[in-house]
Amino acid sequence: MMRWISGVAAVFAVVGLAVAPARAADKVVLMLNWYVYGEHAPFYYGKAKGIYAAEGIDLEIQEGRGSAATTQAVAAKTADFGYVDVPTMMRAAVKGAPVVATGVLLQTSPMSVMGFVDKNIRKPEDLKGKTVAITPADSMTQIWPLFLKKTGLKESEFQTVAGDGQTKLNAVINGQADVLLGYVMDQSMKIKDATGKDVYPIKFADYGINLVSSGIIANSDYVKSHQDLVRRFMAATTKAVEAAEKDPKAAAQSILDANPKGGKIDTLTQGFELTIPLYRTPETKSKRPFQVTDQNMTDSVNLMVEYGGLDAKAKDNPKAFYTNEYLPKGDS
Repeated sequence: MMRWISGVAAVFAVVGLAVAPARAADKVVLMLNWYVYGEHAPFYYGKAKGIYAAEGIDLEIQEGRGSAATTQAVAAKTADFGYVDVPTMMRAAVKGAPVVATGVLLQTSPMSVMGFVDKNIRKPEDLKGKTVAITPADSMTQIWPLFLKKTGLKESEFQTVAGDGQTKLNAVINGQADVLLGYVMDQSMKIKDATGKDVYPIKFADYGINLVSSGIIANSDYVKSHQDLVRRFMAATTKAVEAAEKDPKAAAQSILDANPKGGKIDTLTQGFELTIPLYRTPETKSKRPFQVTDQNMTDSVNLMVEYGGLDAKAKDNPKAFYTNEYLPKGDS
């Protein structure tokens, strides 16, 4: 009788395990820095390939309206994570916004001055006598004086026209300007989509301007109260970036699968391929994505204080702006 009872109990235990509900996935909202473009491919690819689901995350990706707006949303906890320009986040954090970077993806700056290939503008001195389109007060225009200093150019040697982001694009497309200040994988692709013509970027990073760019941020209190979730999210996002690097076209296609009006496959792919080299510096070339060095962040803070309008007190503790604690360990 006792053996029979034990057997029945074992059967019910097995049945109980079989029908026990699986743990519900954690709903996570990731807000991007802007409307979708090639740089964002890993997030869509990671979701499409089940990489986030495997970490127990139900990911919702929302387009943004600028890094400052996304940073505000994360600070207010209306988005769980943001993908933003880290120097823009620093400006908010030093003023008291409760935000921190949990991983810095673009460790080399995408800032550049770019124009049509047929303009034959390949180096800084080629800008002499040309017209440059800028957007006043944006991140690139703030760093522009440093580029001039590094390359020996003077503002008197070229003309400038100013306008918002779209006006700046139109100025180059319509021939009112020879070049514009833009990101190598963003504005260059917008111009190519509109005209079918290739663009050549003169990259700020090639002239000694060492400044981090995009990364993942979260609310500081959210990080403290959701440590396991933050680790799982950063693990999934790291894997998503690594997977996307291996198949850029499939990663770009995942954007269109989720958002058919998200662009054109050729320029989305090219834009993402232009993003990949920005993931690492010589110091992190053997590391997995997001593992920024202390020196890179310190240099970025110092640069932003001198040229980017960041409050000087930011130099007191650069480590307050980021953490590598929630990243998966090991080299690539």
